[in-house]
Amino acid sequence: MSDDLDFVHRFEPASTPDAPTLLLLHGTGGDEHDLVPLGRLLAPRAALLSPRGRVSENGMPRFFRRLAEGIFDLDDLVARAAELGDFVGQAAGRYDLDPTRIIAVGFSNGANIAAAVMLLLPAVLRGGLLFAPMVPIEPDEVPDLSGRGVFIGAGRADPIAPAEQAERLAILLADAGAAVELAWHPGGHQLDRGQADKGRGWLTKFLAATATDGARPLP
Repeated sequence: MSDDLDFVHRFEPASTPDAPTLLLLHGTGGDEHDLVPLGRLLAPRAALLSPRGRVSENGMPRFFRRLAEGIFDLDDLVARAAELGDFVGQAAGRYDLDPTRIIAVGFSNGANIAAAVMLLLPAVLRGGLLFAPMVPIEPDEVPDLSGRGVFIGAGRADPIAPAEQAERLAILLADAGAAVELAWHPGGHQLDRGQADKGRGWLTKFLAATATDGARPLP
């Protein structure tokens, strides 16, 4: 674990030089250790970069403020997305990571900040696996997400992140040019092994499809 960059975080290097980096973003109340097992399941050889959210809600770490359940502080969200984008750039330099092969993996609040970074700062991430997300923000200008891929795992009965939120997010990202796969499960606000396995299958295909252009600067 390290705290000498902007975020307290955990970093595990890749086991092969051609592996991508997974940016692991926990849900409310989690920390930098929570999604490491998921990262290893999704991409065993990848580098793992896992920051702890810097916002505290009743002692629980989050990546941005909310005013109430499902109501986000948009000014704080924009600022925190920029803060996270800066951290990713700093960490790429510190750990010698390929900045064109960084893929976010987020659950709930972590999925929402990942989606916000993609919508507001499209150059930061190559893609994302977003589990139980909502629409964090609708930007004034449509970003260019061509060349990116997004997996959305969502619950049909999710009381916190309703199904229509996942559907709307998928449309927003696809309209911006991202290749989006929306995978449903019948449950609620959860990330189970079935969803993780679907995400792993998607990520394997996405990495294979983009392996030949990893060094190409993204738009």
